[in-house]
Amino acid sequence: MALHQGPQKRDERPMSVNPFFGEANPVGGMTEAPPKHRLPDGPLPPTTAYQLVHDELMLDGNSRLNLATFVTTWMEPQAGLLMAECQDKNMIDKDEYPRTAELERRCVAMLADLWNAPDPAAAVGCSTTGSSEACMLAGMALKRRWAQRNADRYPGARPNLVMGVNVQVCWDKFCNFWEVEARQVPMEGDRFHLDPQAAAELCDENTIGVVGILGSTFDGSYEPIADLCAALDALQERTGLDIPVHVDGASGAMVAPFLDEDLVWDFRLPRVSSINTSGHKYGLVYPGVGWALWRSAVELPEELVFRVNYLGGDMPTFALNFSRPGAQVVAQYYTFLRLGREGYRAVQRTTRDVALGLSGRIEALGDFQLLTRGDELPVFAFTTKPDVTAYDVFDVSRRMRERGWLVPAYTFPANREDLSVLRVVCRNGFSEDLAELFVEDLGRLLPELRRQPHPLTRDKSAATGFHH
Repeated sequence: MALHQGPQKRDERPMSVNPFFGEANPVGGMTEAPPKHRLPDGPLPPTTAYQLVHDELMLDGNSRLNLATFVTTWMEPQAGLLMAECQDKNMIDKDEYPRTAELERRCVAMLADLWNAPDPAAAVGCSTTGSSEACMLAGMALKRRWAQRNADRYPGARPNLVMGVNVQVCWDKFCNFWEVEARQVPMEGDRFHLDPQAAAELCDENTIGVVGILGSTFDGSYEPIADLCAALDALQERTGLDIPVHVDGASGAMVAPFLDEDLVWDFRLPRVSSINTSGHKYGLVYPGVGWALWRSAVELPEELVFRVNYLGGDMPTFALNFSRPGAQVVAQYYTFLRLGREGYRAVQRTTRDVALGLSGRIEALGDFQLLTRGDELPVFAFTTKPDVTAYDVFDVSRRMRERGWLVPAYTFPANREDLSVLRVVCRNGFSEDLAELFVEDLGRLLPELRRQPHPLTRDKSAATGFHH
């Protein structure tokens, strides 16, 4: 979560209250304008409090037009109703809410089957607040297993984790918080994610694991998980080092099983010990749910699992958080039931078709070149052609925002910092009609952008608030 400071100015002007908010007496509604940065002295009528908050939130962007986020921005009304009915249920109280706990267990079983666990009944898993927490849990399990295998050298030896430089920031946080050296494979040329052989070469006796990303946030491409496992197999044959793989399938683990069934990336690969995904991304649930699964109980050290006698019941837990609502887990189970395999396939196929069609129309405008087309994740990145000198991707992002579209522009990391791109994430609810409107707005901007004397962005690092 973002860190915030208190108000920078003292005695800041209080909030403005419309006289109409005073239901019986318009003047009465104005008698006590609430302050912004301290608790009001007294209560407000619920309608007034609602309207004040509602009006301020109108200044947020329209989530349906946010092409930066992977997070689900539309669900059916029935799902919203179920979530409202469950928002008061504390997910951690398994003994108090046994049916909610049962729905969580069923979701884990469904994912184990979807990801081809050798014995779905032996796979273990849990819900989380999102993929970031799931990655933290997976990393903790990798580190603890490594520490157990190297008890004669640890804590003297420093563990490391190998990954591509394109990983989501949660992996940098994990390495920082849990004192693990981050060894990152840089980008090179037109390769924008991990290279299997380069990853294997970074491994040594202190490597707790290698992270493979099924769906890079930078460009939507899948990392070659099977090739990564093969490179680590060869490493084991040469050196005896047995390095496990964690698949960060935050997005791709809910796309590939339905659209890329022949792609081998999951528990079919013996070296894959754990997988995570975001239920609130291509799992098609509103924000607040992720999933972490391990091939079997062997991959999740028992000492990390807390068994708490809580409210009269034995409750095994593995989480960084404790209390949290059960609504998102219930919504995930609803979506699994609602769609099934064929329904998910239809939704994800439609989303990928939108991405492929939109990327093709953007390429046809003539000013842009595609890095990816949306044929893996329904996500693609593009940049301006070398002969386009009047504007840059940051100008495009800023001008499209004027029309309501939130399109991130950003610079790639080490070894490709020269490359700045725009990225479009297509989600369920972003229809062909909206895609057509997007292209029309972009096309209308181009004549103005082409007339600029030069790109208007001076500080690229400050040009966008978007970070991976």
